[in-house]
Amino acid sequence: MPETPVEDLLRELAPQVLGALVRRYGHFDTAEDAVQEALIAAAGRWPRDGVPENPRGWLITVASRRLTDLLRREQARMRREDTVARWVLPEQWRAPPADRPAADADDTLILLFLCCHPALSPASQIALTLRAVGGLSTAEVARAFLVPEATMTRRISRGKQRIRDTGLRFAPPTDAERGDRLAAVLHVLYLIFTEGYARTAGPGLLRADLTAEAIRLARLVQRLLPEDPEVTGLLALMLLTDARAPARIGPHGELVPMAEQDRGRWRADQIAEGVELITAALPRGVVGAYQVQAAIAAVHDEALSAAATDWAQITALYEVLLGISDNPVVALNHAVAVAMSRGASAGLALLADLADDARLADDPRLPAARAHLWEQVGERIAAREAYRMAATRSTNLAQQRYLNARADRLADDPPGGGSR
Repeated sequence: MPETPVEDLLRELAPQVLGALVRRYGHFDTAEDAVQEALIAAAGRWPRDGVPENPRGWLITVASRRLTDLLRREQARMRREDTVARWVLPEQWRAPPADRPAADADDTLILLFLCCHPALSPASQIALTLRAVGGLSTAEVARAFLVPEATMTRRISRGKQRIRDTGLRFAPPTDAERGDRLAAVLHVLYLIFTEGYARTAGPGLLRADLTAEAIRLARLVQRLLPEDPEVTGLLALMLLTDARAPARIGPHGELVPMAEQDRGRWRADQIAEGVELITAALPRGVVGAYQVQAAIAAVHDEALSAAATDWAQITALYEVLLGISDNPVVALNHAVAVAMSRGASAGLALLADLADDARLADDPRLPAARAHLWEQVGERIAAREAYRMAATRSTNLAQQRYLNARADRLADDPPGGGSR
């Protein structure tokens, strides 16, 4: 079910409000509780009474009052009422605090770097950022990590506890701190974007709110570090991939594979910007994984048709990427590229080597890729069974429907009846 305009607005504002509260008061874990209560209040009142003129200010005010109540209760229990008495609510502010970041900074970006602090474990960094900044539910974060929801709940709780215990301050990172945290920040943004573009569960294929937020945050990081080629590469990758989103969904919400998409619906402005960014980034120094992925996306986007795609170049780029990243999904995509450039049998041989990789044990992409290639070589029964297996592994309803439809077509069409 599509989100309402109010839900869209609340998702957009949630990390901004959380960032404002943490910057002003600290207490990350308690601030998040207060923000959630403010969001619940808004979700109940705004559809009935209308969205206030300043929705962000409304949420900050309500969340701050709730946070103050929670902290006063906690501080009273700890016999520190004198500290509470010095707090000032946001509605009493008349000038920005001296420690407020400059006008071109963003509380959400500061929150992002806070969540990626080296005091946190890598797993907690990414999980906490996806939850607090990306707006993903704990269940969605768990699916992104392929772990049980209870495990992810514990990781997020440990991350909050660590922030509280170490007294991490809410402030823009120094130059040295940026370098330490940048890899985790980029990975988090990549995961947020991926969840938005290829939704892991639910009825729809896309979550435009997440892709838009990931692109917005990537732009902020790129503005902060314009000379970093991997930052630029990630932004280019997002723009080039998201450019295809309008053609990726059919009139009834069904998945449309790239080969069948109407390329006239792709966003030409994003493609032009992404190509310009990656073209400028590649010569700057050591080439990283995001730059290579952006280059692959650029080759796809610049092809006038699916048949005109330069699969030999894409195969070569995936081989470069394999040398950078020991990722089974990269190996899977390389196998598909090999199939397109050298023949389906060559691709199937490479996919066979991935059969025992435990990291792909429950991933629908491996049997889906096999099914596609088996279909190409005329192995209809094997292809049909693989499509069914991929559908059972997928948690996204639109993907399940697409995969089952491919299997049904193989069951209904006679051999030689137009299988693709």
